[in-house]
Amino acid sequence: MRSIAGIAALLVGAVVGLYVYRTSLTQSQAAGAGTPAQTINIVGVKNDLVSIAQSERAYQAEHGSVASLDELVSSGEMSMKKSGRDGYTYEVEPSGEGFRVIARCSAAIAGCTNYAVDQTMEVRAEP
Repeated sequence: MRSIAGIAALLVGAVVGLYVYRTSLTQSQAAGAGTPAQTINIVGVKNDLVSIAQSERAYQAEHGSVASLDELVSSGEMSMKKSGRDGYTYEVEPSGEGFRVIARCSAAIAGCTNYAVDQTMEVRAEP
């Protein structure tokens, strides 16, 4: 009798574990970008934004003004060779006393999100 109760408890534990695993997996996919490739692309875009913002801060400290992406590259503050990544394009715009670096997604990408970062270095989703 004990072995049957042990096997039943093991099966119940396995079913509960699989349910929790499946639930957490579907929730993480719904909250994220979807496929692993899309998630990697979005992480890359956010890292690019932070890198551009750091270069912009260094440029401002030295020159006292906001620079465009081309100016950041030509001044040596940034070594980025492309002005975008997989459907996203980057731009820098002055904002009051600071700046905003924006990653805009192509209209061809359904359901994509624009992102922006400013001198606070906090990446935010943009409408």
